[in-house]
Amino acid sequence: MSLGAYLVRRLLQIIPLLIGLTILTFVISRVIPGDPVGLAAGPQATPEIKEALRHEFGLDQPLPVQYINYMRDLLQGDWGESLYSRRAVADDLRAYFPATLELTLVAVFIAALLGVPAGILSAYYRNRAPDHMSRVAALFFVSFPAFWLAMIFQTVFGLHLGWFPIGKRFDVRLPPPVTITGLYLVDSLLTGDFESFRIALSHIAMPALVLSFASLASITRITRASMLDVMGKDFVRTARAKGLPRRTLLVSHVLRNTTTAVLTIIALEFGWLMAGAVLVETIFDWPGLGLYAVESSLRLDFQPIMGITILYGIVFSLVNVATDVAYGLLDPRIRYG
Repeated sequence: MSLGAYLVRRLLQIIPLLIGLTILTFVISRVIPGDPVGLAAGPQATPEIKEALRHEFGLDQPLPVQYINYMRDLLQGDWGESLYSRRAVADDLRAYFPATLELTLVAVFIAALLGVPAGILSAYYRNRAPDHMSRVAALFFVSFPAFWLAMIFQTVFGLHLGWFPIGKRFDVRLPPPVTITGLYLVDSLLTGDFESFRIALSHIAMPALVLSFASLASITRITRASMLDVMGKDFVRTARAKGLPRRTLLVSHVLRNTTTAVLTIIALEFGWLMAGAVLVETIFDWPGLGLYAVESSLRLDFQPIMGITILYGIVFSLVNVATDVAYGLLDPRIRYG
């Protein structure tokens, strides 16, 4: 099967996944206790005002009819309107998504930059001091919850040492970089605004580092396990018996055959980090989808919740498709089919 045909088939497979996701999220958002119309209308609203608002948003219709209407609007590019702010959900998603994407990309970069070499060293020095230190560090990072580490980092490095800002995405006293991609680090570099790059980097450093810790541990462990598995294969033992230097053997034979496993865990961690950034974004007041989701949940504002869930589903699915395509590009033994 050609790459183009494989891509089309994989993209078509995303459609039933997203339909199931919309049904599940729609039902949950409608059956949870609470009155979103009452919260949106305010405590002074009369029953007539509430009923008018309920009719405006179609909440007085049966659930199947509401779902059909929602999907019809969604297919036309209308993601709905927030009950609370009356803003279009699509506009909010465009505003908040770049912040979450940038935070996730930096966190994954940190996790891969530190985790892959740590896993390699751990496998290379198996059952020796570097291996023990790596495994203890991985256990440490994966054991502590992100919200606790976030507060510790804010207290130590933000308040006491003053090395980094304790919240926000950019200095509120200054205008953000000129918007090109929506990613402050990228936009500041594209426009040559290195002062804005420094400010944006100082703001993203702590939340990205905290968010990366759990993924760093997973990447380290998977890299170590994959390395040890390949090092036990017959072709590696044969190359070692021929007198190939250990470092050359590690780079030419072992690392090449662990690429797919490492790529898989990095791609999976990207999806999990993007969806799991809620607590970190809330603590650092990071204006991303996580903070948007928390605020919408507290208000029982189900239209933004639906939009966020669908967007996460699309991103996660596309990352998986891109990872599968990368397998074939990195390993010629893999065929699309």
